[in-house]
Amino acid sequence: MIAGRGPSPFLVLSLAQRLPDTSLTFALAQGGREHFGWGVDRHMTADLFDAINANTRATGNWAKGKTPKLPIWPRPKVQAETQPESKKRRSVADIYQQLTRR
Repeated sequence: MIAGRGPSPFLVLSLAQRLPDTSLTFALAQGGREHFGWGVDRHMTADLFDAINANTRATGNWAKGKTPKLPIWPRPKVQAETQPESKKRRSVADIYQQLTRR
C-alpha cells in the first residue's frame, strides 16, 4: 500500500471475496439485508428440516387419513424487484450505500 493512496482495488476485491457467506456484505450482494446470516449451512438445515417433515407426512400412520399440517422452516423473504437491472452485478459503492442506509 502506498502512503496516502489507500488500498489497491485488487486488495479490496480479494478481501471482499474472502468474506464468509454469513456476512452482511455478502447478504447485500445476494439481494438484501433479509439474507444476513443465511449461509450455505442454514439453507441446508432448512432444506433438511422440510425434507424430514415431508417424509414424516408421507410415511405416517395418521388416524382417519388426516395428515397434520407440519410447519416449514422460515426463510428470508425475497422482495420482488420491478427493475430489470437487478440482475446486474452490484458495485462496491452500491453495497456501501446499502450498508450506511438505515
